[in-house]
Amino acid sequence: MAEHGSIFEAMLQEFDGAARLLKLEPGIWKILTHPKRQIIVSCPVQMDNGDIEVFTGYRVQYNITLGPAKGGIRYHPDVSLDEVTALAAWMTWKCAVAHIPFGGAKGGIVCDPTRMSKRELEALTRRYVAEIIDAIGPEKDVPAPDVNTNDQIMAWVMDTYSMHVGHTSTAVVTGKPLELGGSLGRREATGRGVMIVTREAARHLGFDIKGAAIAIQGFGNVGSVSADLLARLGAKIVAVTDWKGGTYNAQGLDLGRLLDHAREHATVDGFPGGEPLTNEQLFALEVDVLIPAALENQITMDNAPAVRAKVVTEGANGPTTPDAHKLLHERGIFVIPDILANSGGVTTSYFEWVQDRYGYFWEEDEVNTRLEKKMCEAFDDVLQTSLKYKVDLRTSAYIVAISRVGTVTKMRGMYA
Repeated sequence: MAEHGSIFEAMLQEFDGAARLLKLEPGIWKILTHPKRQIIVSCPVQMDNGDIEVFTGYRVQYNITLGPAKGGIRYHPDVSLDEVTALAAWMTWKCAVAHIPFGGAKGGIVCDPTRMSKRELEALTRRYVAEIIDAIGPEKDVPAPDVNTNDQIMAWVMDTYSMHVGHTSTAVVTGKPLELGGSLGRREATGRGVMIVTREAARHLGFDIKGAAIAIQGFGNVGSVSADLLARLGAKIVAVTDWKGGTYNAQGLDLGRLLDHAREHATVDGFPGGEPLTNEQLFALEVDVLIPAALENQITMDNAPAVRAKVVTEGANGPTTPDAHKLLHERGIFVIPDILANSGGVTTSYFEWVQDRYGYFWEEDEVNTRLEKKMCEAFDDVLQTSLKYKVDLRTSAYIVAISRVGTVTKMRGMYA
């Protein structure tokens, strides 16, 4: 259970509001609120000191109506079945909003990767893949990196699967190294998508992204790439926090120096070009855009009243609790929901999967051009739906997603 209750229950709360507005049929409603498959596995690993540890792993395939399941694998001490199920559901809606032919899945292992050697991580990854091998594949379920996993871990996933099936299968996983069939532009894709929807929101709301003040929580892949790309548009990144601390400069942080500092120290804490800053202070800053790009349940009823941004772009999955989101909306804050805002990653994962299956790879400019087109179309679909139904963007995104998955579910009919 999450600190603020079940994350899956929070997802259902968001789903229900949109489903009611759509007048979704009761039978379809029941199907779309139950995960198709939940897998729990035990992964014994011999550690470097000779001891055997048994790790718990999960893989949830929430819905595969639109195509193969798609979703990351995270390594974290707080991974739970509830969290993985909610994230798999969000992936279902995210793929539908992005209008790509994937269903939703998610995986996770309860572990602390910061306390494990590379050999231990490889052994754990390979054992986990071996345990779920029958459930994954290019036509079944295509994993990707997530919290605390990367392209090296995806290479181990691909190799383990390939060894089992007897041939190299690059399309079983995305987020791989370029040398193994990865896609150019994939690493930056989620952050690029965040930049695109933030730019489109500024255009819709009538303020100039150039010179706009932006605060970012989380400076991992999504937060750092978003910051870099928005700065290139002329935006001022005034505040950044991460797991250890934060930094603030009202005139705008020097992004180049900050990125170098973060690479060298693995944190933005102590950056000499700004003043120290906490998460609480970051959320309360008077800025044009706030980008939560860390973990779930970061904007809650405890801090939502203090938020003073015009736009909240959800770079992370589920960073705002339902009650907090309702309050932000009532206060006139334009919230771009996670299932739209951070769908750049899964969209470019789809491009990678297509390239692997086709055996032909695109130049980075082509990947970015295709991503720009898909993100702008998705933003416009959600915006127009919000205006039609007179609802916030999160409810609108769910309406778009549920409508697409529900329509295909009805077309396919019941197999019995």
